[in-house]
Amino acid sequence: MIHHGDGIEWLGNASLGPSDAIVTSLPDVSEIPELAFAGWRDWFVDAADKVCRATSDDALAIFYQTDIKLDGRWVDKSLMVSEGAARAQSHLLWRKVVCRCPPGSISFGRPAYAHLLCFSRNARLLPGQSTPDVLPETGDMSWSRAMGADVCKAVINFLQAHTPCTTVVDPFCGHGSILAAANAHGLNAIGVEKSRRRAVKARKLVVAL
Repeated sequence: MIHHGDGIEWLGNASLGPSDAIVTSLPDVSEIPELAFAGWRDWFVDAADKVCRATSDDALAIFYQTDIKLDGRWVDKSLMVSEGAARAQSHLLWRKVVCRCPPGSISFGRPAYAHLLCFSRNARLLPGQSTPDVLPETGDMSWSRAMGADVCKAVINFLQAHTPCTTVVDPFCGHGSILAAANAHGLNAIGVEKSRRRAVKARKLVVAL
């Protein structure tokens, strides 16, 4: 199910339970042109806080973020997500590096890696639940800002193997990659997208196993 609307507003009215996991990628500064950088940074940290607060105490909030470079300086989105999560009293269960380019590649503007971070207030990661810390490829992408197919599969596999998750929620769903992957693996999916054009594409996206 894809809703056309504001993800933050939707989260404020949502009532998510222990079987609902949020998996999302918060919008980049380029996607919120009405905010200058400082305003976007404050919005980003606040959004991460709200995402974590919206989850049930034992449920997971998972973020997929790629850093950006502004004026010759890197903007560390994993740090910003962590700041928001700390406000919500959520703790980091795992962090993964996703290779967006082959190791050794030189990239410009965006790094050759992305962050995948998992938070929860009460859940704990047992030793037998560990998974690889580095994903060698992001996989096929439905658009330039999408979570790649390999990333989606890794997230869904973890949720199904180690949590009671039956529904994946993405309040900033874009073209809906993680939601389509969830449906393909037998999970329910709920997305929210502010762009009507993207919401239409998300409703149509289907991925194969």
